[in-house]
Amino acid sequence: MRIDELETPCVVIDLDRVEANLQRAQDYADKAGLRLRPHVKTHKLPRFALRQMELGAVGITCQKLGEAEAMADGGLRDIFLPYNILGAAKLDRLHALHGRVTLSVTADSAVTVAGYAARFTDAGHPLPVLVECDTGAGRCGVQDAAQVVALARQIAAAPGLVFRGLMTYPPRGGQQASDDWLAQAIAALADVGIGVDVVSSGGSPDLYKAAGLKVATEYRPGTYIYSDRMQVAFGHGMLADCALTVRTTVVSRPTATRAVLDAGSKALAADLCPSPGHGHIVEYPGAVITGLGEEHGHVDLSDCPTAPQIGEVVHVIPNHACVVSNLFDMVYLVQGGFVVAIETVTSRGRLT
Repeated sequence: MRIDELETPCVVIDLDRVEANLQRAQDYADKAGLRLRPHVKTHKLPRFALRQMELGAVGITCQKLGEAEAMADGGLRDIFLPYNILGAAKLDRLHALHGRVTLSVTADSAVTVAGYAARFTDAGHPLPVLVECDTGAGRCGVQDAAQVVALARQIAAAPGLVFRGLMTYPPRGGQQASDDWLAQAIAALADVGIGVDVVSSGGSPDLYKAAGLKVATEYRPGTYIYSDRMQVAFGHGMLADCALTVRTTVVSRPTATRAVLDAGSKALAADLCPSPGHGHIVEYPGAVITGLGEEHGHVDLSDCPTAPQIGEVVHVIPNHACVVSNLFDMVYLVQGGFVVAIETVTSRGRLT
């Protein structure tokens, strides 16, 4: 089918841009000596995760257990879960997944480690655990090297666990300080005879600065596959690199300077970014999406030399592609004006 046959709103993915984004990142990581472990939260598609592996990724990253299960169902076999897994039901699911794929997890507290240790008791098939470190982002993570050592010792003492290394999600622009923090933790571990196999960092905005890292061994970018308006505002590529757009129709022109789209918060999400509005309209770059109802996108046309007409279809580069992927059951993969595949977003809504 041709793209212009698609009903709106819908998500279209430019396959040529996807391939260029993936190849560029893999080439960069290879040259920098970093193992690439892409985060699948952006695309949520086994098809693209498998392509990332074909290009040289060592495995994938999933933020939630349900997302990891969906990826395992889709054929992925090396999965990292950088999230504290708590509760008997989730630990049972984690144990079952550990029997299907090569799996590793994180922990930032003695409580989380104790939960893993109680459920995973097979020394012949231990669960690898990394200690999550807060190196400045203020999210999860231990706060200093002493806490790293304490958790590493607790992990190493559990027969069914194995200490694998350190993981962090540094703040944007904070890679170097994060690397220094991790170096101190590695030195503290060495002082007590504990080695580190993996030092995992991430973040698409600073991906192309990662070659300067001294201790990181792998990198977990996510949004780089599609990019989006937020990434462009942060200096990651250009709008021409953005592979995901929301195809939407102008359904009303109440005034000469205002239009309404059939894509609201349920299609574009409500995330903001340093650029004004709720997305970039490719065909009318001067337009500003000033507000979103659930099903209405409100557009200011004041700075547009020409304006769209009722019934006209436009394409919006969203502020945050990852959230948009989680709003649609399927996406359309396109090349040369034609739809070449329709993919079900298998990890959509996998929040547990």
